[in-house]
Amino acid sequence: MDIAQEALGTVAEETLDPADWAAVQALSHQVIDDAVGYLSDIRDRPAWREMPADVREAFSAPLPRSPAPLAAVYGEVSRTVMSYPMGNVHPRFWAWYMGSSNFTGALGDFLAAIQGSNLGGGNHAAGLMDGQVVNWCKQMLGFPASASGTLVSGGSMANIIGLTVARNTKAGIDVREHGVAAIEKPLRFYGSDQVHSCHRKAMEALGLGNRALRRIPTDAGLRIDISALRAAISEDRAAGFRPACVIGNAGTVNTGAIDDLRALAKLAHEEDLWFHVDGCIGALIAIAPDNAHRVAGIEWADSVALDPHKWLHAPFEVGCALVRDAIAHRRTFAVTPEYLESMPRGLASGEWLHDYGLQTSRGFRALKVWMALKEHGVDKFGRLIDQNIAQALYLAERIEAEPLLELAIQPTINIVCFRYQPGVKGEALKALNTEIMLRLQEQGIATLSDTTVHGEHWLRVAIANHRTRRDDLDLLVGETLRLGREITAQGLPGNSRKTRATGTGGHAILRR
Repeated sequence: MDIAQEALGTVAEETLDPADWAAVQALSHQVIDDAVGYLSDIRDRPAWREMPADVREAFSAPLPRSPAPLAAVYGEVSRTVMSYPMGNVHPRFWAWYMGSSNFTGALGDFLAAIQGSNLGGGNHAAGLMDGQVVNWCKQMLGFPASASGTLVSGGSMANIIGLTVARNTKAGIDVREHGVAAIEKPLRFYGSDQVHSCHRKAMEALGLGNRALRRIPTDAGLRIDISALRAAISEDRAAGFRPACVIGNAGTVNTGAIDDLRALAKLAHEEDLWFHVDGCIGALIAIAPDNAHRVAGIEWADSVALDPHKWLHAPFEVGCALVRDAIAHRRTFAVTPEYLESMPRGLASGEWLHDYGLQTSRGFRALKVWMALKEHGVDKFGRLIDQNIAQALYLAERIEAEPLLELAIQPTINIVCFRYQPGVKGEALKALNTEIMLRLQEQGIATLSDTTVHGEHWLRVAIANHRTRRDDLDLLVGETLRLGREITAQGLPGNSRKTRATGTGGHAILRR
């Protein structure tokens, strides 16, 4: 540093703000134009494609030490990240149950990042909007206004929030002070044998262990067997355990099966159990005019986990945990150190939202949900849910009409499990359908996943996409039949990677 400069106090200080705002503004306009093009012509691009070696190598580059022009940085992002997505915004992405985003929500994420608020709490507008979106979620599910809730990263964390409150409420001791080792009788949680794997993670994270979650058999429709559940609770009590919570599925991840939520609510009340609903697949069916009856009873739950980034199509990520007992919710998580004490006025006079979950630093997730709901109205989102469920029923009909296709189970909501069946069995049948699935992906036609239903292998189509049309489903049926015949005629390859199709290739994804 120049000694004269230092003496005069003119120290050269740096910032991340650009030296030329006009140039950044021009590039930002290009980014927006490219983003509009990215979504408006998405149907013309493959549903998924493999990254070539040079793109993969780009992610092994060393830590950058010196600056690069922002336009060059954006160009690299366009060539790599934007050109090879997971694909869940594509109308023929049905591999996993994700939702397909929306442009208004993306603008909301951008504005949230520009404002840069930390939603740990405080007296500012973003905090009030966070609470408003939680209140809207309560209204959608029929929860009372007095209930509590919090926005989180997604369904897994939303389930952990609800189950943590359940553990602390039913433990019989002050778990926060004394820990789970002080619980006199080991706790038992119950869910069907179809519960999502995040519940095992929750049991482990809560210090209870996987064995604390007792999996209850399901009926032919893959819904929890109420009689078996009641017998398991009685058996555990007699063995010295403390039954604490029953987890109901408002849509299972494998098939979309919905447990009898009313019956579970009644049983939980009679047995003095916490009633938690994993509604990450189907809780929002409550807003769908033609199908809301399928989740009747969800409004009686003690806690619910739901995912606005699924059927509200918010950009990733945003989940929501609702808890009927607001006092129990806050009591489970609140910690007030002196540097986060509330004040009667000023910035610290707002509610501390971190008192309702595990994160002190919280992103502004609410804005993208709020903007899309304001633009479209909740009724339209309900109709889109009905539309997806109707599409699943349509696909099931198409499958049943084809002699070479087989349906695993009649769809409950929007998940269809099927397979190509030319008369083979066992591992050969699984290998054939796996190869069909891989070629559908690698040729950019559609993305499916696979699963196990009643002990057998099936392809799985999860339709949670506002861009999907019935002609997309017609294409799926036709291409499945084509590939099934092609693979059967060729003989199943020993290594499917050797026969991978290249798809539509390397055209530019973003307009330049």
